[in-house]
Amino acid sequence: MAEHTELREVHLDRVPSLGSLYAQALGRMAQTVMAGRPPTTLPAVRYAADGVRADADQLAGYQQLLGEPGTDALPAGYVHVMAFPVAVAVMARVDFPLPLLGMVHLANVVEQRAPIHLGETVDVRAWAENLRPHRVGTQVDLVTEVSRDGEVRWRGVSTYLAKGRKLAGADATQGTEGSEHTERSEVALPPVAGRWKLGADIGRRYAAVSGDRNPIHLSGLSAKLFGFPRAIAHGMYTASRALATVGVARGEAFRWSVEFGKPVLLPGAVTFGLAPAAGGGHRYAGWDAKSGKTYFSGSITPL
Repeated sequence: MAEHTELREVHLDRVPSLGSLYAQALGRMAQTVMAGRPPTTLPAVRYAADGVRADADQLAGYQQLLGEPGTDALPAGYVHVMAFPVAVAVMARVDFPLPLLGMVHLANVVEQRAPIHLGETVDVRAWAENLRPHRVGTQVDLVTEVSRDGEVRWRGVSTYLAKGRKLAGADATQGTEGSEHTERSEVALPPVAGRWKLGADIGRRYAAVSGDRNPIHLSGLSAKLFGFPRAIAHGMYTASRALATVGVARGEAFRWSVEFGKPVLLPGAVTFGLAPAAGGGHRYAGWDAKSGKTYFSGSITPL
């Protein structure tokens, strides 16, 4: 894949709506499946949207749902919400080699280098890189940077898996690393800090404040089209709720990481644990109290 400096920049007039991007992807789904060609390369483009500003009402709804304080400092999870459509636009391109709908979110790493506040305008850049084999398909990283006055204040790397789509030239011995929303139980669980009861509507409620109306989160009927027995919670909802639980102790500049394991079926319950991390910060996890299988785990550490 071409390096960041070699990408052709494509400017967007505005941040696209996720609904229109998902509709576009749904329309391409049959064509993608019938083509059946193995993925080979990523589009050598970087999407750019300038002058992006937080919506005050959307921010308030996000803060209320996630348990973030009602200040004008944008939570790192909300910055992800603002910038995410630009990254999805990259995945919705006709030359993107993996199907957007049905991809599994494996992991996220965010660096908040400086706070962003309500009323500030920022510039967003997003591109795809590191197409690589996974034992059950192909994975890819979507990189997003949010800048103000030329300074990157927020940087996120989201890793996704397209199950069943083998990378061209990969053999069965390649790509043995990583989770795939598998039911991992080997994570050292921190002490219990609470229990989250998630209603059947939490996917729709998070969609209302994030714009992310991916069908796998909205209802059992739409989730079954993509192989899930019931709707599943957004990974970024659970990770952002963990971030909110840490609160002001995270500081203004921090690294926030999460790996996703077993998906949270809705309605459902998550046992949440939180503990100090070695070297500072916090580590956290959410798991199924009955089986002990991990839903997600990660850390929040100072930069």
